[in-house]
Amino acid sequence: MTPDPDTLDVLVPNFKKRLSGVTATIVRLVPLQARAMALAAVSPDLPGHVPQIRLSQLLTMARRGPSGARVWHARRNTEMLAGLALKHVLRKRLKLLFTSASQRKHTGYTKWLIEQMDHVIATSQKTASYLERPADVILHGIDVATFTPPEDRAALRARLGLPDGVLIGCYGRIRAQKGTGDFVEAMIPVLEANPEAVGLVMGRATSEHGAYEAGLKERVAAAGLSDRLLFLPEVPVHEMADWYRVLDLFVAPQRWEGFGLTPLEAMACGVPCIATTVGAFPELLTEQTGTLVDPQDTLAMTAAITRYATDPALRQQQGGAARRHVEQNFRIEQEAEAILAVYRRLLA
Repeated sequence: MTPDPDTLDVLVPNFKKRLSGVTATIVRLVPLQARAMALAAVSPDLPGHVPQIRLSQLLTMARRGPSGARVWHARRNTEMLAGLALKHVLRKRLKLLFTSASQRKHTGYTKWLIEQMDHVIATSQKTASYLERPADVILHGIDVATFTPPEDRAALRARLGLPDGVLIGCYGRIRAQKGTGDFVEAMIPVLEANPEAVGLVMGRATSEHGAYEAGLKERVAAAGLSDRLLFLPEVPVHEMADWYRVLDLFVAPQRWEGFGLTPLEAMACGVPCIATTVGAFPELLTEQTGTLVDPQDTLAMTAAITRYATDPALRQQQGGAARRHVEQNFRIEQEAEAILAVYRRLLA
């Protein structure tokens, strides 16, 4: 979908070709927001259903938008810099907006870029604490019509070739930062003590993390658990909901995270979660929907997993509460509308 740039009130740049969390956010939000506002992404390559214009069209678009100024909504340093160039070099009338997901001290360069923005959004309260200026806090949401509890979990497991025991999953990129090894270490004693439990690790290890993944598989094999702690290949995004639905428990063991959507996706599917106290996880989980543990504390993680693995009533109770919690607080429509409200304020 290629709209006329001169008709747009909001431009959402996405300068990275490879898949990332930022790109996924833009792919989810822009089509939804474009129904309510004259808005498009600016990108070299996004799926065809996303309204988007080419980078080259920025040079020839009218200086003024339909409402006077346009909003330029950046999520990366390069995109903030591009917005400044468009505004001050090419004299495009822009209101510069930045969304920050970072949870660490910013470099001097990034601080300077953020200072030039007209407004800032933070994706969590923790992220906002690293900004040296006021920000609207807008947490991510997900599509609760796509991520839903299973109608027949046993039948779905059979279709996917999975056993009908207590399935405990850990999904995402396989690397030390994501805590994959911490999950493995925590699961080994759980599996040894609970013969009905099965662990699922799903994700992709990029080339620089291939040796790390191989080491984890060797650790599992040495424990004699290769048939009960399974490493599964990454599946397409549109198939992920089924892999949450088969679970009894989801674990997000990250050592560091900017936000982290996987607990929301699992909870929307009626699955309770254990997550580390990083990223936005403490703002996503409640005592009724899951358990928080410190990052790299494998003993605490083992204890928490054991509690759920041995208590089906707890899993059922918290799974139902998790679904309700996401429906009430983390629908993608809520995120989209909160950001649209910021756009409207900037254009007013």
